[in-house]
Amino acid sequence: MHSKPIINSDIKSTDLNRWRLKVEHGRQTWHYLENDDEIKSWPQSIVDKYWIGLPFQSKTFEKPKTAFEAARNGFEFFKQLQTADGHWAGEYGGPMFLIPGLIIAMYITHIPIPEVWRIEIIRYLINKANPVDGGWGLHIEHHSTVFGTALNYVVLRILGLDPDHPVMVKSRATLHKFGGAIGVPSWGKFWLASLNVYDWEGLNPIPPELWLLPYFVPFHPGRYWVHTRVVYLPMGYCYGCRLSAEITPLIEQLRQELYVQPYETINWSKARNNIAEVDLYAPHTKLLKFCNYMLNLYEKLPNILGFRNLSLQERPEGMMMSGTNGTQVWDTAFTALAAIEIGLADDPSNHQSMIHALEFLEDAQIKKNPKDSKRCYRDNTLGAWGFSTRDQGYNVSDCAAVGIKAVLNLQNKLSYTPDLIPKERLCQTIDILLSMQNTDGGFASYERTRGSKLLEWLNPAEVFGNIMVEYSYPECTSCVLTALKTFQNWYPDYRADEMNQIFKNALKYLYNCQDEDGGWYGSWAICFTYASMFAIQCLESFGETYENSPVVKKGCDFLISKQKEDGGWGESYKSCETGTYVHHENSQVVNTAWALLALIAGKYPNEEPIRRGIQLIVSRQLPNGEWKQEAIEGVFNKNCAISYPNYKFIFTIWALGKYAKLYNNS
Repeated sequence: MHSKPIINSDIKSTDLNRWRLKVEHGRQTWHYLENDDEIKSWPQSIVDKYWIGLPFQSKTFEKPKTAFEAARNGFEFFKQLQTADGHWAGEYGGPMFLIPGLIIAMYITHIPIPEVWRIEIIRYLINKANPVDGGWGLHIEHHSTVFGTALNYVVLRILGLDPDHPVMVKSRATLHKFGGAIGVPSWGKFWLASLNVYDWEGLNPIPPELWLLPYFVPFHPGRYWVHTRVVYLPMGYCYGCRLSAEITPLIEQLRQELYVQPYETINWSKARNNIAEVDLYAPHTKLLKFCNYMLNLYEKLPNILGFRNLSLQERPEGMMMSGTNGTQVWDTAFTALAAIEIGLADDPSNHQSMIHALEFLEDAQIKKNPKDSKRCYRDNTLGAWGFSTRDQGYNVSDCAAVGIKAVLNLQNKLSYTPDLIPKERLCQTIDILLSMQNTDGGFASYERTRGSKLLEWLNPAEVFGNIMVEYSYPECTSCVLTALKTFQNWYPDYRADEMNQIFKNALKYLYNCQDEDGGWYGSWAICFTYASMFAIQCLESFGETYENSPVVKKGCDFLISKQKEDGGWGESYKSCETGTYVHHENSQVVNTAWALLALIAGKYPNEEPIRRGIQLIVSRQLPNGEWKQEAIEGVFNKNCAISYPNYKFIFTIWALGKYAKLYNNS
């Protein structure tokens, strides 16, 4: 939730003291308590208050005299945010196209929207509107776009805001300035068509028949990246049956409000390729335009052979909203690793926290393979860890790697923790990781690369890049290598020959994907500071440092060249869009921590720039040990930023502690 201050006095808020976060096997659900008896029996916790934005009593500390004191103070604060089942909760917001999907689907299917949801979603969207033009972008730090503005305008109308409300007047003016909803990108066209405020004739085809093709066809959807498969399977079904909401007075009003011309006069076939300039990131290729032309001819043919009907039967059991349900495994594993490596886990006051983290990681390990895996184009998952919870169900290479590395350290380096995960289950994780290496030596996110990169020429989503197939990533590759190396320290004989060959090929990949200027491009957070940290830490685990490795030297020198005058590092999400390092106007504690961890791992020989970065982090710490939220940290598909609010604790604490150990806690 992480509510922000109300910026419009006439916008209602719920009673924030009535919200409670329920956690169960890592699953996080918010509940609003309606009566006083419930409030008495379920008191609001610090975790509840922090994520809602309410004040709470927290211990304060004297100004730290050393880096380790600052790290300890930070962990004392962060430890309060550990939930009852052992994980660290966190929001995973940022993209502005997710809420519209939920609310539009609820409207179409007549699912009642709870009043407290209605109030808080209205408040959130108004607070996230662009303060200048009143529109919304692809994500919370993005410029206003037709995609964000049209869809969130629709949400606010569904939730009851009148078209004459000042918020609606301002956002509608921005939408019309962009040419109206006619120029919305393809995902927006899909949602508006489903709502019956855009005609299906105005979409390029999404034929469900593609799923009937044999898998050996190079463009079979089973070869797509997993998120793209999950998106276009239900899209294809809805397109195939032309799902449309029933016409209501609101639908009729929206048909007039969203466009700059009367709805009845729109030439929908000409709207198919009309994408507003403010939205366009990945223009249609000539190949895609040709394919769309041919598919539009196909759509005009009668369904003589019955392929459409057959393809609509090849569908999931129900239509659902599917998305990542948090960052639980990822954040918890990193927190445990940081606490162990810098010595905080040895403090008796932190023993229980580490035991709970281990219990959560044991619970979160996936203990079965997917049902109907071949039919659903799924790989094995037995022994893996996902990004969030076991029920999320998808193996992610770097999450499985960080998960097993955390468990190995928790069970083997700490004398007081139980052995909850036996060798057999650890070996299952290793088996999964060893099966994931790509032919280029690197590791992708969920699966090995299944299709050619040429499929990107068919990318229909104009606002995202690199969505069609899996790619190898330096951050995923580095995580897997360090996990395998850690496992080998305790179990040196398990599949040793295979592992050594994987090391050789993966290290070659890391060398090859380093940019000419020395950085590594990060695809899952912002951006070069992030990936360079993982790459240099990985190379250090194989004995490569600034003094003996040209690759590490080049990487460290790259980071030093990006240090700002105040001693910190600040990188903009536009680095991910452009593929070149773009400075944020201000230093960010998260980027600073990533750069410092890389320099420390690489054994950069000059302490001075490292000390200046440490001082920047310490200067931003509050008396209670907290760091406040700064710029957005994460990214996906090159163009969309996403929040990782726990990074400001995990990596700052880690960097402070590593510096303290290296420089004798100066």
